[in-house]
Amino acid sequence: MKQTTGRLIRLMFWRQRRDTALCAAFWSLHQLCEALVPVAIGLVIDQAVGTGSTSAMLWSVLGIFALFTALTMGWRSGFWFLSRAVTEESHELRMRVVRRVVGGQGIRTSRQSGELLSIATSDTQSAAELLELGTRGVSALVGLTVSTVVLLRIDWSLGLGLVVGVPILVLGLNALGPVVGRRTSAQQQAVGRAAAVASDLLRGLPLRGFGGVDEAVHRYRTASRTSLRAGIGTAKAGATFIGASTFTTGLLITVVAALAGWYALAGRITVGQLITIVGLATFLTDPVLNLADCVFRLATARASAARVAEVLAAPERMPSGTLPTRPGALCLDRVHAPGLDGVDLAVAPGELLGIVTAETGTADDLTDLLAGARSPDRGEVRLAGTPMRELDLASVRRTVLVEPHGVDLFGATLREVLQTGDDRDDAALRTALAAASVGDLITDDAGFDRELVDHGLNLSGGQRQRLALTRALLADRPVTVFRDPTTAIDAVTEHAIADGIRAYRSGDGRATVLVTTSAPLLDRCDRVVFLRAGQVAAVGRHRDLLADSSYAEVVLR
Repeated sequence: MKQTTGRLIRLMFWRQRRDTALCAAFWSLHQLCEALVPVAIGLVIDQAVGTGSTSAMLWSVLGIFALFTALTMGWRSGFWFLSRAVTEESHELRMRVVRRVVGGQGIRTSRQSGELLSIATSDTQSAAELLELGTRGVSALVGLTVSTVVLLRIDWSLGLGLVVGVPILVLGLNALGPVVGRRTSAQQQAVGRAAAVASDLLRGLPLRGFGGVDEAVHRYRTASRTSLRAGIGTAKAGATFIGASTFTTGLLITVVAALAGWYALAGRITVGQLITIVGLATFLTDPVLNLADCVFRLATARASAARVAEVLAAPERMPSGTLPTRPGALCLDRVHAPGLDGVDLAVAPGELLGIVTAETGTADDLTDLLAGARSPDRGEVRLAGTPMRELDLASVRRTVLVEPHGVDLFGATLREVLQTGDDRDDAALRTALAAASVGDLITDDAGFDRELVDHGLNLSGGQRQRLALTRALLADRPVTVFRDPTTAIDAVTEHAIADGIRAYRSGDGRATVLVTTSAPLLDRCDRVVFLRAGQVAAVGRHRDLLADSSYAEVVLR
């Protein structure tokens, strides 16, 4: 993981090399000018004030004005380039994580949805801030180098003290970095777990019906308190780090200033040089504390980068081939999987096929195979004669749509929820809504602009299920697979939906698969495949298969 994290960081700096280099250059100019300010003031005192020269005073004023102008513009310009680099890189990381998580292949990870959401938002932003830490570190080192050179030229003992003292100080502060990193990583994981529990709690609102809310709330409270304790631990570690860095820096500067005052009284340095040394001692707090802050934030940013790298390096659930996908028959050829034992079946273009199984695990495995989300242990899943494993999964998604049983609705309005990437006019939307028997949602004045809360939680379970069905119909893929699309719908509406699906999907060679035990849906199918114990037990029309007591027990219960 360390190697992966380091590679991610190197790629970040490489992608933003232009803006980070310009930022480092401008901020180094700023630090150079800041370090030269006390030098310039010391020269003014020795060369202009001490001599009483009017021309020297005039040139001194112009020089200091130019110095402060360069100082100000250096900071502003560097900040502009840095802001652009951090914004672009955080967006790039966010998109990479999102594509990795929700892409066709998916990833194998033990992290819950809430943790992945936290990584895709806060961790990508924190990781991108490594660009700022790098440029700040470079500019701080420039400021320290200039200050040290000036002090060595004034008095070697003062310069040598800084050459030895500053590295010891920075290394000491760096030793505290891993402690902060461990605390920060623990906090980030606790926050992610709390978000995951909160997401599960919102999804589990129907638990109220059998008293499950109290247990869900208890779990969220426990996760939230763990997150709070981790946050307090991180804050304590951060406060300790800042306190130590401030105290040691102040002590170093005090020693330098005291020695300079003693040397001035002894006549070893001039008054102007004394002012230069005191000014440099005050200035040194900026680069030293900058480095200390970089060390502190580096631990946090690296912890975030490690989590981002973990997601980006997670193994794919399903490898992708390279061949383009062509519409055609979807076939299972002697497929063996955890829930399937040598299954053969084919869905021809234009066919409405029903698949019945009493085992939920078998239905899950079959759905994953048809979606290309997993490979069979033995046998082949073929689309238009080509093994699914050889096809590019992105193109498979444009040909085969598997609408899962779990409903996820995205959008603030009814129109947004129904977006499938194609421009559909209101007439097309109404046709699909009618096929799914959910046209009643647009009877009020709001119409398709009817507002929905997160995931459509202001709708009933049946309405959400029918909206998901409508969205799948509007996607209009050559092959569409529905997994139990009417479990939250009454019998009368179920019959209407069965007729609607058959009418909407008929023609143009569109194949439809219904993995369901719903008798009304199966009655409209051209053919029904009955799976029992992972094998094909019977094939035929629904009404003919009812003579099989095992089949009737599954579909009529």
